[in-house]
Amino acid sequence: MSHTTQNRSSAEVDVRGPRFVAWVTTAVLVATVLVSTVSSVYAAALLTAQAVVFAVGATLGPRRHPYGVLFATLVAPRLGPATEREPVAPLKFAQAVGLVFAVMGVAAFVAGVPTLGLVATGFALAAAFLNAAFGICLGCQLYPLFLRLKPTHS
Repeated sequence: MSHTTQNRSSAEVDVRGPRFVAWVTTAVLVATVLVSTVSSVYAAALLTAQAVVFAVGATLGPRRHPYGVLFATLVAPRLGPATEREPVAPLKFAQAVGLVFAVMGVAAFVAGVPTLGLVATGFALAAAFLNAAFGICLGCQLYPLFLRLKPTHS
């Protein structure tokens, strides 16, 4: 494998992995919404766990993302070879966006403002579901805008 091919493949992942991650994330966020009807404390705890998962994905990328590891270990070996790949950087950015909403939700649940906690969770849930069901990654769509707004060091 050439150096260029190796760099390209390490900077891209099978598109089915992030979709699997989005399905698991959707399930966790739906559970958070349902649990919030019983206890804001339990909702905050569940959302905190998801925030940690988002943080891992944002910092370490999709290959080390806990749900990504599940995909690579349990699902990918049962599938055929990847026919489509996508870049890692926008996926990491999308996880960071999810982390922001999860942290806002946790803070709101803990502060006793469950409606705001549900709104923040709802935004993360909507984004996760769009990716899972339709392959539309909102964070990935925002990534080019983020790059344009990011200050450059000359």
